[in-house]
Amino acid sequence: MSLVPPNNLRQKIIEMVENSQSHPTAWFESLYAESQGDPSLIPWATLVAHPQLQQWLENHAIEDDNKTAVVLGCGLGDDAEALADFGFQVTAFDISPTAIAWCRERFPNSQVNYTVADLLDPDHNWREKFDFVLESRITQSMPLQVRSQAIKAIANLVAPDGILLLITRFRDTEAAPDGPPWPLSEAELSAFKTCGLTEINRHEFVAENRPDARQLCIEYKSINEPFS
Repeated sequence: MSLVPPNNLRQKIIEMVENSQSHPTAWFESLYAESQGDPSLIPWATLVAHPQLQQWLENHAIEDDNKTAVVLGCGLGDDAEALADFGFQVTAFDISPTAIAWCRERFPNSQVNYTVADLLDPDHNWREKFDFVLESRITQSMPLQVRSQAIKAIANLVAPDGILLLITRFRDTEAAPDGPPWPLSEAELSAFKTCGLTEINRHEFVAENRPDARQLCIEYKSINEPFS
């Protein structure tokens, strides 16, 4: 499935973003609701876990059944299910009630705690709670004026010794990009370090659907020791 939306869908998303004056991510609910259960109208919905997450899971193991994970902006739930199958106790949230209902419908017997929540105003009980935090293309979906708030909120979710796996588009300039999405810059990536995380691994990858877009997968940790 192509993740590049047709021109009419892309234009529709741009219009939704421009009309979301009350909240910078309110347009997600509009998109999910208007799709009426058709995943082909959700441009990032592949119905499988992200390949970079799958690769990370293949290269790691956990022995503690109490390890917790959270998926930000979980969409239709495939990443969350992969983490649950791996052995994490998973919380997955999205600002869209329709997306969360869709997850529960797709995975009726899931062990994942699917819930509606706002990254820009997260549950205070989640602070430093999660051993593994997955941020897959979420910050890049937010306008630049709320980016620092989003990055701080993400960093605050990571437990001591925890991991943040960031999957994002990247821009090699600090100039404001056109969007959505709005790829992250090096200065914005550095903000995760300012918030107390250490970058321990980074690689650039090519997405088959968008070979023209620079993509990064970065692993951060709250300390310098590798995850095991």
